[in-house]
Amino acid sequence: MRRALLAGNLVGIVAPLVGVFLNLRRLSLIGHALSHVALAGVAIGLFAGFFPIYSAIIVSIIAALAIEKLRRDYSDYAELSLAIILAAGLGIATILINLSQRSAGIQSYLFGSISLVGTRDIYIIFSLAILIIAIIIKFYYGFFFLAFNEDEARLAGVPARSLNIIFMIVTSLTVALSIQIVGTLLIASLITIPVATGMLLGKSFKMTIWYSILFSLISVNTGIILSFYFDLASGGTIILFSVILLLFVIIFKKIFNINI
Repeated sequence: MRRALLAGNLVGIVAPLVGVFLNLRRLSLIGHALSHVALAGVAIGLFAGFFPIYSAIIVSIIAALAIEKLRRDYSDYAELSLAIILAAGLGIATILINLSQRSAGIQSYLFGSISLVGTRDIYIIFSLAILIIAIIIKFYYGFFFLAFNEDEARLAGVPARSLNIIFMIVTSLTVALSIQIVGTLLIASLITIPVATGMLLGKSFKMTIWYSILFSLISVNTGIILSFYFDLASGGTIILFSVILLLFVIIFKKIFNINI
């Protein structure tokens, strides 16, 4: 339980931190595409008989680079790149899960399970979370400009192509490290829903980030505790509570007529 809470809080910080930039760029579906690809990575690990998170990280990074390449090739139809990668990920995952003799525990990776988190996982999640936070701090203003207007960012001298690649890798790492707590099918929701809640209250970009992280941490901690005591899937419990928080904020603003 202590390991699950530690891992969950790290994920709860990183997921909305990346999600703010994704949502402002209207690329939240990238999280869905990469989560399905991460499932393919888990299936490869189970099929080959090695630690699934390693294969999920590698496959997610490859997929993220492929999405960025296809997004440039189909510049007028960027959503096609997501559909292509998502379909490929699901196809590979379905075939390998069906062939693997070790697929009995796949449900835990689909929906998250606090029992999955071991000491080795803490080291991996902690290292990747620190790396992701460091990268975002380092390239914060570049990501900030790209989030609002990529064309103007290019004209201003921002190295958009390099930053896009770096950001896609950061997103893939975020998805991969979140698998054990939230699950591959639900991680995209943790990247999106707390940010949607934070955007309702944040008066500035930085305030939106802080609110998003706050709501994410509340959802993660509440979800993990409830899933432990009531024997529920941690991922589903976390996401359901994050939706409840979103509805609460919407109703709160409606009742008190708060315009932000």
